[in-house]
Amino acid sequence: MLFIVAILAAVVALFVYFNAKKRFQKQEANFALLGMAVALLIAITQCWTVIPAGHVGVVDFWGIVSDNTLKPGVNFINPLAKVIKFDGRKQEMKEVMNVPSKEGLTVELEISLIYKLDEDRVNIIYKTAGDYEEYTNKIIIPYFRSVVRGVTSQFEAKALYTAERAKLEVGIKNELKKIKDLSEIVILDAPLRKIVLPPGLTASIEEKLKAEQESQRMEFILTREKQEAERKRIEAQGIADFQDIVSRDINEQLLKWKGIEATEKLANSTNTKVIIIGSGKDGLPIILGNN
Repeated sequence: MLFIVAILAAVVALFVYFNAKKRFQKQEANFALLGMAVALLIAITQCWTVIPAGHVGVVDFWGIVSDNTLKPGVNFINPLAKVIKFDGRKQEMKEVMNVPSKEGLTVELEISLIYKLDEDRVNIIYKTAGDYEEYTNKIIIPYFRSVVRGVTSQFEAKALYTAERAKLEVGIKNELKKIKDLSEIVILDAPLRKIVLPPGLTASIEEKLKAEQESQRMEFILTREKQEAERKRIEAQGIADFQDIVSRDINEQLLKWKGIEATEKLANSTNTKVIIIGSGKDGLPIILGNN
């Protein structure tokens, strides 16, 4: 629209310019010429548009939406077309809802949906919903709520209170990705922010988890004690085997020979005064003094 107004203004200014020249009105002609230049400059600027970083543009030419989207930067366009800009950066939508669990209990959840628009399919969003807000309210939110309720109904309430909640988040994200009507957005994550369980259920779950942890701790202790007992048994068996081998290899002749070697060393020692070794007819020699 601005392009048409600028062109009309330029035509009028041109008409005024020639009319002023005929009447020899130099000052009026100069003003008309200046006005025409400004109008033409405005018209030229309507031939391109600037898309900010992280945004996407959709071109609407009198109701005909282009199949191609405009990327960030300077883009040349039909000056008669309208450009609608969408935020293509990461978005977060928070929802607080009451959902059913597998046992039929009602649990209050605060959950987020983190996503971004698919840059190549933003034109479809414009065709189906008109703008981002309408698309969010009419398509994203209803599907998101439906999927959350459907997935949570497959989990017990305690799963929302334990490490299994990660499986719930993954399940919600995967189900959202399967929905064809949400193909215009890229699902990034669906984290659980807050969980409010029915009164009394939290305490019972905590008691049950505490009992399970205690059971796991005792199981660990029993396993460790069994391993320690096995280690001691192996160690004792090793010692017994060693003693058996030694007892077989040591005999009376070896002991007597070792005694003779020890006696000889003592006899040759300068510190030895009196050495008495042996007893009976099979005893070792008696050595008195060191001379």
